[in-house]
Amino acid sequence: MAVDLSQFREFRYGWPVVLASTFGISLGMSPLPFYTIGVFAQPLAEEFGWGIDQIMFGLVPFCVVTVISAPLAGYLSDRYGVRKVALISMLTFSLGMMLFSLNNGSHTLYLFLWGLLSALSAGTLPITFTKAISRWFSEKRGLALGIALVGTGIGGAAAKLTAEALINAYGWRMAYIGIGFLPLIVALPVALIAFHDVDDPKVAKRAEGLAELSREAGNTIKQYGFTFAQAVRDWRLWLLGAIFLPLSFAIGGPIPNLETMLGSKGFDRADAVLLASFLGYSVYAGRLIAGYLLDFIWAPAIACALMILPAGSMLMFAGADPTYSQMVIAIVLLGVAAGVEYDLLAYLVSRYFGVRSYARIYGALYALFGLGAGFGPAAFGAVYSNTGSYDQALYYSMWGFIVCSMALLLLGRYRDEQLKAMV
Repeated sequence: MAVDLSQFREFRYGWPVVLASTFGISLGMSPLPFYTIGVFAQPLAEEFGWGIDQIMFGLVPFCVVTVISAPLAGYLSDRYGVRKVALISMLTFSLGMMLFSLNNGSHTLYLFLWGLLSALSAGTLPITFTKAISRWFSEKRGLALGIALVGTGIGGAAAKLTAEALINAYGWRMAYIGIGFLPLIVALPVALIAFHDVDDPKVAKRAEGLAELSREAGNTIKQYGFTFAQAVRDWRLWLLGAIFLPLSFAIGGPIPNLETMLGSKGFDRADAVLLASFLGYSVYAGRLIAGYLLDFIWAPAIACALMILPAGSMLMFAGADPTYSQMVIAIVLLGVAAGVEYDLLAYLVSRYFGVRSYARIYGALYALFGLGAGFGPAAFGAVYSNTGSYDQALYYSMWGFIVCSMALLLLGRYRDEQLKAMV
């Protein structure tokens, strides 16, 4: 069966922004701190005598500050352009990661560094990168977003293994510095060359080619859609917030605790870290699968089908004496859901609200998502410290997956085409 390559014609003009976004997201604020905290937990606990709940509590100030920093990054992106915000944030994010090496055992300093990291890094969130992609792509927007957002899976898996190797070789302080260098030596050079929005004069020739292609297809690359004030008055925005807050708790709670959770089930540290790395690979698969399907199937239906599956993962994690293969399955199902979430949020914002105030709307929703992702790991850690088991928290997450997945079906039809017609 022949493949119609004409349906991928937008990639002829937009592939550089997808490439730069993949590297930028993979080595940004979204995956690196979140996926590596579990690897750093044991050496920090051994050196400073902290409990797992105290270490995971660092994600609380991280995500509380994100409530302010993510919408601010969205506002600055809409006002000054995504390129400037992303490039500056890559530099400051690297600095923020390296500052963790200065920790002297003060838990207050530890929490402050997490809050500071969020303030310095919000421009490396998918907010900036997905806005540019949403303007370069219309017909294959879902696939383009999926390819770019595999970065969280790639970065998550690679960061876990890299951090563990650096800790074993040089200690946790040098490991933080090494992780902090990654955005500087990989993502930043690529972004300097390839990350441009459609209205950047440096890519005027490619943008004109895309504009001609869009006119032929009846699409637009203009700033169509809702203003932020209009979006706030729309019930769909509030429904999305009500869904993604508990959903982020259900997804985000177990991920940083995986190594400790697996250790509590009898797996040694080496096996626990290796098993946890499967999460990144399955995130990668979830991104691509969801990204491809979003261009053909109604997004809430895809999300409901894929994001209800980790309810089974929670039951597997809570089981007594789980096998290695059971844990692989549970982690893969959780990773697929984690892979769908970013694709879904970015795609839904563009299809239901347009791209005019995309970054601000996405930033506001991401702030709510960040709250759940921040308090989730701390709540899981507290349950474990108090009961010696994660089971109670796992059951809460199970119901979160079920209820939130079904609620996505209430969103109704896309309004993307209607919004374009208003331009």
